Amino acid sequence: MEAAAGVERGRIVVAVLLLGLCILSRLSSAKTFSSRLIHRFSDEAGERLAAGMSLHGAGGFPRRGSLEYYGELLRRDLRRQGSSKLGQGGRYDLLFPSEGSETAGLGNEFGWLHYTWIDVGTPNVSFLVGLDAGSDLLWLPCDCLQCAPLSSHDNSLDKDLSMYKPAESSSSKHLYCSHELCALGPNCESPKQTCPYTVSYYSENTSSSGILIEDTLYLASSGSHASKSSVQASVIIGCGRKQSGSYLDGIAPDGLMGLGFGDISVPSVLAKAGLVHNSFSMCFGEDNSGTILFGDEGAANQQSTPFLTYDGKYLTYIVEVERICIGTTCLGQTGFEALVDSGSSFTFLPDGVYQRVTAEFDKRMNASRSVYDGYPWEFCYKASSLEMPDIPKVTIMLSANKTFVVNNPIFNYYGKEGDLAGFCLALQTAGENVGTIGQNFMTGYRMVFDRENLKLGWSQSDCGELDNSTGVPSPHDRPENPLPTNEQQSSPGNRAIPPAVAGRAFLNSSSASPQHAFWRSPWRFLPLFFAFSVISAS
Repeated sequence: MEAAAGVERGRIVVAVLLLGLCILSRLSSAKTFSSRLIHRFSDEAGERLAAGMSLHGAGGFPRRGSLEYYGELLRRDLRRQGSSKLGQGGRYDLLFPSEGSETAGLGNEFGWLHYTWIDVGTPNVSFLVGLDAGSDLLWLPCDCLQCAPLSSHDNSLDKDLSMYKPAESSSSKHLYCSHELCALGPNCESPKQTCPYTVSYYSENTSSSGILIEDTLYLASSGSHASKSSVQASVIIGCGRKQSGSYLDGIAPDGLMGLGFGDISVPSVLAKAGLVHNSFSMCFGEDNSGTILFGDEGAANQQSTPFLTYDGKYLTYIVEVERICIGTTCLGQTGFEALVDSGSSFTFLPDGVYQRVTAEFDKRMNASRSVYDGYPWEFCYKASSLEMPDIPKVTIMLSANKTFVVNNPIFNYYGKEGDLAGFCLALQTAGENVGTIGQNFMTGYRMVFDRENLKLGWSQSDCGELDNSTGVPSPHDRPENPLPTNEQQSSPGNRAIPPAVAGRAFLNSSSASPQHAFWRSPWRFLPLFFAFSVISAS
């Protein structure tokens, strides 16, 4: 009986299957059923949305072919992949010093650097620091044994300069020799010893030395990732107990902020903490004003050229100059490697390049040469406010055939009455194979030091995009002719400071032996390379 029942059930199943196939066959021969797929971002979907037939809920709808359209597609793709790369890189779009993003070139009395106010420590204290893309360390005058007299600038600034006192900051901590950023740890007597440093500079035995401290730097945020707010970042600070050379004569009396590639620099620390992209910009305005922005990756239409390495390492901001053009003539044998350095006031060319460039410039100048006794400028010309000759255009051709047009390759010279007396080509010979692109050639540009993508970016700018600054106080009395003479440059007691001296430094073998160096620059003549060296307990 059970066998017969099983056979009967099998017959029923077969009959049902045959009936189903018959029905499908008839349907397919009479009419095919289909369902049209409508892309959620298609034009038809948009029309249905407009008619109230929402396919994916209420809300905005990106126009097909728009950037928002493709952006939404990419976001959906990334969500499907389980990750979203959009918005990664930094918690904030931009960061800048809490007192504002504004910088200012303070002229001869302050060594021609650009400066900005920063707040450090708890409670916070303000410092007017020089900005230098050619070095790494942020150092401040601190528990001084030998520092520049801060009171000497009381009459030229709207705000007093300060001394950093770690003992009075509740957020300060000593950086010990065991710390990863103290490369001299193995040379210390004890891993619990406070890490010492020495920064040695090329010119006039200039240096800063002391100990390393970790403390709070106050910043402000800007951008779509967060509303404008206060941001506190823990950074490494050199407690500069002893300065020498030009740092006793006016350059960076209240400290220097290094912006280089090193792990100890402020841009590196902010990026490693995930606060911003590993990039920053400095803008140099025509009126000696400017801005500094951490995390800035530049304008969409900016040009860029890659940074160069040495022995496979990125040590500082070096780019390749393929040639220099004067007017419509691009000169042969004018290629070289150049350091892009905010700590150098003027631009320096290797000797052979300097000779070719200045000769072509002089040939195109329709003006009488003038010699200003005691000044180091070779190509100067007579002029007046009523008669200013045309200035040949100077163009730097960088690698990848990128064009950098120098907005103003000259500086004007004014007489005792304040009238225009002449001008000079603002170039100097480097005397070496590596040149320097200084502040004067970067004027009118937003310079982007994109360390994340290892390239230098630039775009024309008036440096006025961000209105967030409380302002950098400028000296009340700027001389009409602030350039130092040769005599002033060689006189240690004179208050005039030679331009670009802060931007030309190297590791002095007398102050740091090779085995004690934080790292030794392969180009000893490059601006503001530095090293940490062990300081004896005495």
